[in-house]
Amino acid sequence: MLPSLLAHSNQSAVPIHFVDEANWPDVAAGLPALARAFAAAQGFKPQPGKALVLPAADGGLGAVLFGLDRPDARRPDPFLAGALAGLLPAGTYAFANAPEPIELAVLAFVLGGYSFDRYRTAKRGEISLVAPPGVDIAEVGRQVDAVVLARDLINTPANDLGPDGLERTVRLMAERHGASFGCIVGDGLLEAKFPMIHAVGRASATAPRLIDMAWGPTDAPKVTLVGKGVSFDTGGLDIKPSAAMLLMKKDMGGAAAALAAADMIMSAGLHVRLRVLIPAVENAISGSAFRPGDVLPSHKGLTVEIGNTDAEGRLILADALSLADEEAPELLVDFATLTGAARTALGPELPPLYSRDDALAADLARLGERINDPVWRMPLWPPYEKMLDSKIADVNHVSSGPFAGSITAALFLSRFVSRARSYAHLDIYGWSPSARPGRPEGGEAQGARLIYALLRERYPAHG
Repeated sequence: MLPSLLAHSNQSAVPIHFVDEANWPDVAAGLPALARAFAAAQGFKPQPGKALVLPAADGGLGAVLFGLDRPDARRPDPFLAGALAGLLPAGTYAFANAPEPIELAVLAFVLGGYSFDRYRTAKRGEISLVAPPGVDIAEVGRQVDAVVLARDLINTPANDLGPDGLERTVRLMAERHGASFGCIVGDGLLEAKFPMIHAVGRASATAPRLIDMAWGPTDAPKVTLVGKGVSFDTGGLDIKPSAAMLLMKKDMGGAAAALAAADMIMSAGLHVRLRVLIPAVENAISGSAFRPGDVLPSHKGLTVEIGNTDAEGRLILADALSLADEEAPELLVDFATLTGAARTALGPELPPLYSRDDALAADLARLGERINDPVWRMPLWPPYEKMLDSKIADVNHVSSGPFAGSITAALFLSRFVSRARSYAHLDIYGWSPSARPGRPEGGEAQGARLIYALLRERYPAHG
């Protein structure tokens, strides 16, 4: 159950006072005597992320004090208000003063109340927030709905969300937004010349598929999103150790992020011709599994030597990117939970961004900071191309050595994009390993709000 966002003022709403060392004396002076005395008795001091509920004269909820980052903090957390939803008793609240940026504080407050309750009974009371003046409730709701969709998809275990479940999700989204929908399943992938998607997914009891959704005026700028949809990754014949499989339900996090971005784009009516491609597979093990050392053809025509079956995501993405590239879109973006090397380099909170378009990379870095969906640009370093050399095929899909794993994966994908005007690859984690304000532990739609913000800036809705 999420906190609800109320459009109209509510006289009974409990005020939330955001305080730091600078404004605390003024806020304290404005409190009723009982509340001020209670805060003093509790020894309250403004500390980031700490809350104190103050009593009213009748014994009810009088007000809330919530500590902000110090004014001189090196990087204040714009989602800090997201901690409130887990600290407050049931009730209706309103911001007494506005932490900046106010839109992110409201978004974080609502998203901070998310929990994945599909398999258990929720036990929390209802919390509501009266939207501060000037906040676009529809826009906040649009982003909340999209992020919740992605979180729910990532958190759902593979026994309830396989490639067929991803297909159903996209089909329903297409129906809701009036988009076209297509899906190529099983051996149809071979007939349509998507052999790598087929090879990766053919060992599963659930057939692999390529999901294709399109929306918007055909004469609008073409934007294509590609999301890695590996519903579960055993590693294939290069099988993962059991501990490494525990989170592999999240290996479709790229598909979830792409769908979250698409949901916001369509809901906002942005002036784009949107296409979403989701190669959806389970990387399973059976007698038909693809093998290390195999050479696979690809949609683009390049032959690919398989160096490791646990690097399956880049194979299915390569076929989908080749299809996307044929239309020469203005912008092509892929989201993928692709490499552990990205986490080694930048950790779970900061996805690497790869692009040869300097203006695009600068825009994404700027917007990522503004909306608190950050990325960090990494180089498509040409000398590392030789790490992908193969003695028997056009290219090997993994590096010949232990270094630069995220970079070489991005270099491999870039070989399948040549006509798109701009291309960006996001190597996301798709998961919050521990709870942070506005981001509970579990699935996370990294990069989705960022790409939506970019497109909203570049291609605003007409009329």
